[in-house]
Amino acid sequence: MTIYIGNLSFNAEVEDLRNLFAQYGELRQCTLPLDRDTGRKRGFAFVEMANDADETRAIDDLQDVEWMGRSIRVNKAEPRGGGGRSRH
Repeated sequence: MTIYIGNLSFNAEVEDLRNLFAQYGELRQCTLPLDRDTGRKRGFAFVEMANDADETRAIDDLQDVEWMGRSIRVNKAEPRGGGGRSRH
């Protein structure tokens, strides 16, 4: 399971997220997507932890918590759809 973190401060760095989520267990991956055109942060991130129980606890504990001046949204990430137009 991957965690989606939304409404992030644009000052947040990957290391900040690692520090926040490390208290819940071992992290496998942490990504902070950038806008393709501007190179700026997009205000959300994804965190994958080694253990599903730790991920669930992090989601429950951090939902709507104020962090770096913003009330963050923390949810299970949903897989992206195929997107785009049908080729038919």
